[in-house]
Amino acid sequence: MDIYSISFVLFGSAIGLLLRMLIQNNLKINIGFNIRNISIVNFIASFFLGILVALNFTNNKILFLFYTGFLGCFSTFSSFIYQLFVLFQKRKYLLLFFHYIEVIIIAFLCFYVGFYLIRLIN
Repeated sequence: MDIYSISFVLFGSAIGLLLRMLIQNNLKINIGFNIRNISIVNFIASFFLGILVALNFTNNKILFLFYTGFLGCFSTFSSFIYQLFVLFQKRKYLLLFFHYIEVIIIAFLCFYVGFYLIRLIN
């Protein structure tokens, strides 16, 4: 990996981190049930990932910037696992199960919508 690739990853990471922190700390959405801001970030990241996969980039610099850099710092798999662990520690097993299913299904649907929209346009 050369210095240019590293700089693309760093730049994408900085943008992804700043956007994630902005959404986590400032976005308040109430759609009838409790969705944590960290889940919203993961849904948005899944949507963007679907778009990027459908666009099928072959340029390594774009891949480093968006896939590795931006989405790597923007999406928060470790926070999702931590949320599940906290629910497990609190012995809220039913909530843990439903939160897991909710995030996995909605994230997959967001990915598919992003992918499908780009396929429709092309």
